[in-house]
Order: sequence, then C-alpha cells, then structure tokens
Amino acid sequence: MSTHDFFRSRLDQMIDLRHPLAVLATRLPWAAIEAAVAPKLARQALPAKRKSGEDLLGAYAVEFGGGVSPAGRPRLPIRLMASLLYLKNSFNLSDEELVERWAENVQWQFFSGMDYYEPRLPCDATQIGRFRRLLGEDGIELLLKATIDTAIEIKALRPADLERVIVDSTVQSKAIAHPVDSRLLEIARHKVVGAARRAGISLKQTYVQEGKTLRRKAGGYAHAKQFRRLRKTVKRQRTILGVVMREVQRKLDADKAALGAGGAPAHEPGSPKAISDLTMWLERAERIRTQQRHDKNKLYALHAPEVECISKGKARNPYEFGVKVSLAVTHKHGLMVGARSFPGNPYDGHVLSAQLEQTTNLMQDLGRSPKQVIVDLGYRGVDADNPGVQIIHRGKYKSLSDHDKRLLKRRQAIEPLIGHTKADHRMDRCWLHGAAGDALHALSCAAGYNIRWLLRAIVRLGVGCFFCVLNFAGWCLGISPFRAVLAVPDRHQLPRSGSASVTQWSTFIPAAAG
Repeated sequence: MSTHDFFRSRLDQMIDLRHPLAVLATRLPWAAIEAAVAPKLARQALPAKRKSGEDLLGAYAVEFGGGVSPAGRPRLPIRLMASLLYLKNSFNLSDEELVERWAENVQWQFFSGMDYYEPRLPCDATQIGRFRRLLGEDGIELLLKATIDTAIEIKALRPADLERVIVDSTVQSKAIAHPVDSRLLEIARHKVVGAARRAGISLKQTYVQEGKTLRRKAGGYAHAKQFRRLRKTVKRQRTILGVVMREVQRKLDADKAALGAGGAPAHEPGSPKAISDLTMWLERAERIRTQQRHDKNKLYALHAPEVECISKGKARNPYEFGVKVSLAVTHKHGLMVGARSFPGNPYDGHVLSAQLEQTTNLMQDLGRSPKQVIVDLGYRGVDADNPGVQIIHRGKYKSLSDHDKRLLKRRQAIEPLIGHTKADHRMDRCWLHGAAGDALHALSCAAGYNIRWLLRAIVRLGVGCFFCVLNFAGWCLGISPFRAVLAVPDRHQLPRSGSASVTQWSTFIPAAAG
C-alpha cells in the first residue's frame, strides 16, 4: 500500500456490500473476461524497415524499427472498460453521461474494480467507442456470455432452462431523420459542394440561397397538402443537384486527363482523402437524384447507406428505418441468450438457424444447446433447416401435445422484453456507425438487459456477498476482515449459504484462524 493511499478509506468500507451491484461485482467472471479480451488489445508488432545503400566500404543493408514499440500511453484496465460497457446499456446512458456519473457513484467504481474512490472521470468518453470497436462483435459476445454464466453460477436458473428459448425479431432504428425527398436532395447538394471545396474545386454557382428557399417551400407545401406545387419544387431541387454534380464531374475528369498527359491538375486538393470523399458523395448524391418512390434498395440517409425501410405491420408505426435484429430469451425466466443483427431485411425463418448458432456458441461452456424454440408464424417452414430442434408455433397447433400447447402460451412473453430493451437499454435508436455498429449495439443492449436481470435476481434470491460473508466469518473467529480476505485462496470454494457454521468457515481460513 502506497503512502498516498494509507489515509484513504477503501470502497468496500464505504458502501453497502449487500447492494445488488456490489454482489454482482464479486460474481461476474472478470478473470475470464480479461483473459479472453487481452489478445485483442495487445500492441501489434510493426514490420521492420530495411535500408540499403553504398558508402566508402561498399554496399550495405540494414534493418531497424521492428517489433512491438514501447511508445505510447498504457491501456486502461480491461475490467474498467468492460464494466463501463455494462453500465452504459444497463442504465441507458450516453458515453458522456456515463463517465460523469461514474465519477460520482461509488457503487459503480466498486463494480469497476477500483479499490479507492476516484473523484475524476475514468477516461475520455471517446475511449469507450474505441474500446468497443477493438473488441468487435465476438468480444461483445464474450461480455454477453459472462452474464449467462453468472446467472447459472448464482442459481438464478438451471442449465436445463437454457434448452428452451423464445425467438423473435424486431427493428433497431438508426439515428437518422425521417427520409423526405426534398430534405435528402438539399443535403446531397450541400455535401457535394462542401466536398468539392475541400478538393480545391471552385464552382460557378452553388445554389445555396435557392436550395434553402426550395427546402422551406417544400415543407410548407407538404404540410398544406399542395402536392402539385410540392412535386414542382422537388423537381427543381433535382435539377440544381444535377447541375452541381455535372460541373464537379467535368472538372474531375479534366484533372484526370491532365495527370494522364503528364501535366499538373488545375485543382489542388486540401488533403489526400479529399478526392476519394468527393467521389463517395457524388455516388450517393446520384442515387438520391435518380431514385423514385417505388424503387428497391433506396438510400434513406447520406451518412448511413446501410439503413433499410422495414415494415412490421404496426398501425402506430408502419415503417421503421434501421436493421432487423433477432433476439433469443429463455422460455421460463426471460434471460437473453442471443442477439444478432441481420442486414438486408431477410425473412424471419431464414435467420433462425444463424440465431440458434450464436445461442449455442454462448452456451458451449455450459454443455447446453437449444432443443425447443417457441416462435410466431413468421418462422414457418424452416424445420428442415434446423435439425435436432423442435420448432413450436401456432401454425401446427392441432398436432401439438398438451404440454407444447402450454409452452406456446408463453410465446408472447418476449414482446415486453423487446420493449424494455428498447426503452431502458438504448435499442430504440442506434448511434453507432455502419453495419458493424448495428451488430455491436444489439449485443451491448442484450448484455445491459442481462445485467439488470441479474440485479433483480440477486434481490429475489438473496444471494450473499463474498465480502459480507468474510466479514461475518472474521468477526466470529476474532480476526480482522482484511486478514480473512488475504487468507482465502479461492472464493469459489466458500460455502454458498450465509448460514454455514463457524466451524465450516474456519476450515477455509486456516492461516487467519491460527
């Protein structure tokens, strides 16, 4: 213990160790999480550089700069960053709100593995996003798997309960504005003009003022249901977007021709990425300009081309813009054992095998796999694609046994869980970039839901805290709790019940008892 920490109170002496979050902090398999995640965060070895030349002694060749560089700031603890991901989706917070509340909440700091209270931010908010990208989809699956293993360890459900699951799909909406033709055309013009300016291309006319006026008129005509005037305004917006794009393309072609002839281009880009960015915006603007109302694979957002229009048959919300997400929960207790995004809006039945594969992978250390799946009518006709799994839905109600009919009555139990995942754990709106961000967000929301599920289970079952038990045992044996903690080699060998006798506890603390 350093001198600086000698006069500070430990967190386990400041908080109520019977708090569900403090109990959960001692039950999650942090060592296994750190061991599995550590290879993803290891510094990569740089290739060696070679240099050859000739001097007074003749030709020479040297190699330098290879291996892992010691430069750079050391990474933050894996447990701290993993716990921040858990807390973010468990309590429905943004990255900025998360780090601010962490600095104020001693329970959260204890959950993150801190020994002493830290009155500062744990990290910059942007580091959470970088850590999430480094983990990737399989890394976030490890965090979800840890919650399932913990539920089995605290006996909140039996391993056999994992063999019967409910599967359903929902839409994870993307953080985009509602797609309207006039708005998309104006944004496309603005993006192309800005990208051309960064590429060093000057335009004769950018139509800034006219674009703003047309956008305002289109909104007024749509509100007043003056659709003939609205169509005329949108047509003019398409025209000016085409004028701007053709002028930019002519000047790009002229620069390419000049470079091909060995000359210098007439326009000098401001950065190496300027030309590639301009080409990307031109392609997306052309899609916006040419797409019609009933076209397939339309572009609904300039910054998120992966967004799809999905109809789930809801009267209150006929169309949702995002990606389809499949969720799997246990039939009896409602613990999430799978969450996966499926771009392209596939048929529900065609993604069932992939969802069951992910669920099986998450349960592999427990030696279990789904044997019965309760679904709705969207999963009909896929029995042959899922051998060894009994698929129960009301489409074959007459052939079901009485037991299976009782199981089918609980199929709709997944619907409120989807609602809670959206309302309480951030699945209602995905702010992460790209299709990879959709997959990471779905898994993070499922892990956050499971954390709150575990907190409720700890309260319901009265699961004891490791430190509370050691304090009690140390008091009965006449030793300090700190010595008791140091004396126990493996907390998993302790009796599970808090009502064990003093004689039982003394066998686990031989050094302290002596």
